Amino acid sequence: MKIIQNVLTDKGSKYSVSGGLAYSKLQAQDFIKDLKRNKKFSKATHNTWGLILSDGIEIKDDDGEGGAGNIILRILNSAKLYNHIIVVSRWYGGVHLGGDRFRHVKTCTKIYLNDM
Repeated sequence: MKIIQNVLTDKGSKYSVSGGLAYSKLQAQDFIKDLKRNKKFSKATHNTWGLILSDGIEIKDDDGEGGAGNIILRILNSAKLYNHIIVVSRWYGGVHLGGDRFRHVKTCTKIYLNDM
């Protein structure tokens, strides 16, 4: 498991990104459980993730951040990265970010990929 903490902050909201290998939906769910064993991530407002399996099946969870999982999937598709889950975690800072939150999910995902 790779974790990049404090990737960015906007109006009090804080973002981190994590990732690792996953070969099934069950392994993705186990990855999230392992991530949430860290108290910081269990308290995140959103742990949004995406995964594309080697057979092309796309799996995601927006975790209340509607549409964020699709952003991660699009970037994974462009990178042709399979069997690798990426999780963008957000701690809400009290101010609504509107569409900027999707830009931040994109930024975090790209930072993760560039750091691989």
